Amino acid sequence: MNLQEVDILITAEEIKAKVQELGRLVAEDYRGRDLLVIGILKGAFMFMADLIREIDTPLEIDFMAVSSYGASTVSSGEVKIIKDLDYSIKGRNILIVEDIIDTGLTVKYISSILHKREPASIKICCMLDKPHRRKTDIKADFSGFSVDDRFIVGYGLDYAEKYREYPAICELKASVHQKQEDRDE
Repeated sequence: MNLQEVDILITAEEIKAKVQELGRLVAEDYRGRDLLVIGILKGAFMFMADLIREIDTPLEIDFMAVSSYGASTVSSGEVKIIKDLDYSIKGRNILIVEDIIDTGLTVKYISSILHKREPASIKICCMLDKPHRRKTDIKADFSGFSVDDRFIVGYGLDYAEKYREYPAICELKASVHQKQEDRDE
């Protein structure tokens, strides 16, 4: 990890404790009901892997891959489905697992698509929430940490496919992403 490029905001230990707490809350909420956990790739894969190990109730998993950022630090607002679900969700209890809810446009788009497939219920769980950036009325049912308007990497979150492997949640220093954006122009 190159600590000169990032500032640590949330440590690996804090993440672990929060994931355990979220896992307990999800398990209590879905106790006695079937659960299909849908991870939004690529950013949520680490969080989802840790989360499902903490959910003490039977569940199944599936994944969707969507894109709204590309190599930018700002969401384009256009959501593109890259990989759809492998299973039918009709009549199922769905938990969408997202790394971060920023504008809310991606999660709202995914939720609206999934609602048309007639699930029994849909809830959202996110590791990070930026409520002050919201452009929709979407809200997570289970939320880890609220963060300010910073560009966040680590624990699955990336900038141009880099930094996902960091065990902590970090702010990418502006000098790093500005340098890359200058090269891309």
